[in-house]
Amino acid sequence: MGKSYGFIEIPSTSAAITAIDIMLKTADVEFVTWEKKLGGRLVTVVVQGTVSAVTEAVETAAARSIKEIAAKAVIANPHEEIIKMVRLSAERLQAGGREDGSREEGGRKEDGREEDGSQNSGS
Repeated sequence: MGKSYGFIEIPSTSAAITAIDIMLKTADVEFVTWEKKLGGRLVTVVVQGTVSAVTEAVETAAARSIKEIAAKAVIANPHEEIIKMVRLSAERLQAGGREDGSREEGGRKEDGREEDGSQNSGS
């Protein structure tokens, strides 16, 4: 698949999931990663493929999304630093990384805090 990236930024995780579904069904693109900010209230989705496929996927998702897209972009032939940045995001996603940089482990973060942020008493 070509090395063009398509980005959309959309409010809410559910809207991002439906936008990903639209993009993957619309054109021959591959989901690469997503970044959730503000507790999932703003999500950036990244897909890759040929310039024409990525453009079609991004434009269709922008037109048919269940929420208004905050931003969209297509980068044809991205700079090597952009490729590194996207790759790091994808690696964090595959490793089970969280927005705050910790990793989830059985309902607890690696630093021992419970999901609600309280400290684990060790029991």
